Amino acid sequence: MKTKLFTIGFLVCMFFVQNAQANKIITGKVYNQNKQALPGVSILEKGTANGAITDLLGNYTLTVKNEDAIITFSFIGFIPKEIAVKGKSKVDVMLEPELLVLEEMEVVAYGVQNKRDRKQSNQMMIRGASSLNQNSAFYYPPQPYPVSSEDYATINENKFIDPKTEALSTFSVDVDRASYSNVRRFINQGVMPPVDAVRIEEMINYFNYNYAEPNNTHPFAIHHEVATCPWNQQHYLMKVALQGKRIDKDNLPPSNLVFLLDVSGSMNASNKLPLLKSALKMLVNELRKEDKVSIVVYAGAAGVVLEPTSGVNKNEIMDALDKLSAGGSTAGGAGLKLAYQMAHKNLLKNGNNRIILATDGDFNVGVSSNSEMEKLIETERDKGIAITVAGFGMGNYKDSKMELLADKGNGNYFYIDNIQEARKALVEEFGGTLHTIAKDVKFQVEFNPLHVAGYRLIGYENRLLNKEDFNDDKKDAGEIGAGHTVTALYEIIPVGAKDTNDYVPNVDNLKYQTNKEKTDKKNIDKTYADELLTLKLRYKQPNANESTLLVEVVKNKIKSNDESSADFRFAAAVAAWGMKLRNSEYIKNINYPEIVGWAKAAKHNDEQGYKAEMIRLMEAAEVLSESLGNNGEKSDLLLGNESK
Repeated sequence: MKTKLFTIGFLVCMFFVQNAQANKIITGKVYNQNKQALPGVSILEKGTANGAITDLLGNYTLTVKNEDAIITFSFIGFIPKEIAVKGKSKVDVMLEPELLVLEEMEVVAYGVQNKRDRKQSNQMMIRGASSLNQNSAFYYPPQPYPVSSEDYATINENKFIDPKTEALSTFSVDVDRASYSNVRRFINQGVMPPVDAVRIEEMINYFNYNYAEPNNTHPFAIHHEVATCPWNQQHYLMKVALQGKRIDKDNLPPSNLVFLLDVSGSMNASNKLPLLKSALKMLVNELRKEDKVSIVVYAGAAGVVLEPTSGVNKNEIMDALDKLSAGGSTAGGAGLKLAYQMAHKNLLKNGNNRIILATDGDFNVGVSSNSEMEKLIETERDKGIAITVAGFGMGNYKDSKMELLADKGNGNYFYIDNIQEARKALVEEFGGTLHTIAKDVKFQVEFNPLHVAGYRLIGYENRLLNKEDFNDDKKDAGEIGAGHTVTALYEIIPVGAKDTNDYVPNVDNLKYQTNKEKTDKKNIDKTYADELLTLKLRYKQPNANESTLLVEVVKNKIKSNDESSADFRFAAAVAAWGMKLRNSEYIKNINYPEIVGWAKAAKHNDEQGYKAEMIRLMEAAEVLSESLGNNGEKSDLLLGNESK
């Protein structure tokens, strides 16, 4: 009996010992060669999807599975490093710059070519290592890139519209998130992003919100909320949101995936092809037996490196990825055609047929014009093959082209700046990234002029539709993936607001026809006096050609900002930050500390730390913005004139 009790006691002790060894908390700090903290460093337990990101002071906490774990540290512009835990509970790491810069070298970093002049793009002129304040926590050694050829489509900020002259606002949904991670890349490099790199809707939709799922036959639920606008107390802010139905991975339809990978010379950098391969390996780990993968690469020419292979053969797929190396020119058009051929070779009638294009967007050989690629992608889209675009790298990054490809191809577009972002896009959001639950999703909002003097949609500038497009089922619009959330914000000027004339355009009366409702409230229908607006939505099932219409009425009941939900207030803070980064005329009187305060007060449901990371980026952007003049001119400090 005593022997049995001893044995049981011994086994219990061993269980607790092994369990303690199985989960070990590692803390530490990451810094550069000048002992300055590096915020935003991606930290990952090797061989797992378990990771963390350093905070504002370079500190991190990571729980690893066992004493033998290996931790990888990676950050744009620095040499990645691997550290074995070996029983340690504190691991401090110094990262070294990937390339050294001579003191006399002059670099213009991250400008916008042929889109905006240098003032508007907020390019930062860097003169050697002394150009930034090296005592700042946000100083990074300048990177030796030539005059940038990064390319961003011009965005003209939406203005206020008078509902008595244009009552309808129509736009396509957007679940792309590339802009947020790209903005993060700029700020982590100590550079303010070009204004056209900031797409506010993508920043808002980067985050998950606590919206209820659909409880009916529709693939998503509609949510709306109206409260006082935080940056202008005379105005209202309306949130309209969709929550896509979540589907367990095991219940998703089978996938026919074609990895179309850019292995040209422009991808020969640590944050391009090596990061690309690591990212796709994470995706491969999520695949099932019924899923199949092909790999097509392009450089000087296009070729197939892996025929359709079941997701159960993970080692075979990963071996094919490991063998890839960069070199040659960029035959993107030829690669795209070959990828579609491979997709047709294994086409699934009721499955997910999708090309995943991973590139820096630099197509310069073959079918390279936007119009040619648009026609090809639209034709294949109508045959049931979608395209998802993953962007990598810097310096020659072609954001405008990649966004266009994804939009035309019924896919989504994300930018991967570190391994943590790869895990988010391809593991945490696997279903939403790869599996469409509704296509051609369009909003149309009709504002009641009895209560609304002016309105403007915040963001979505490149997603605006004509009012007649809403009922046209031939008009392409956005897609929603499983579990995706979509959030849009309208700033509304109520009738009677004292600053109405400051924002709503004043147009003369027409000479040859009557302005029916412009000044005469008698012509406004009072039947719906309790309604602020009507919200309409159209969508198609993934394999349908006809749309379904949903209609909801929003009553004229306005919450105070304090009464609004935390999700509402956090989305508003993200929008305000986006407007600040874009130098918006609508937020001139609001400073960074106020926006940071809003975000901190609304931060909740943040188990993975993405919202906390954004707050850190806000604080970093404030430091960077203080080094710029009020109108975007460079300060003496940034120009290296420290004696002034």
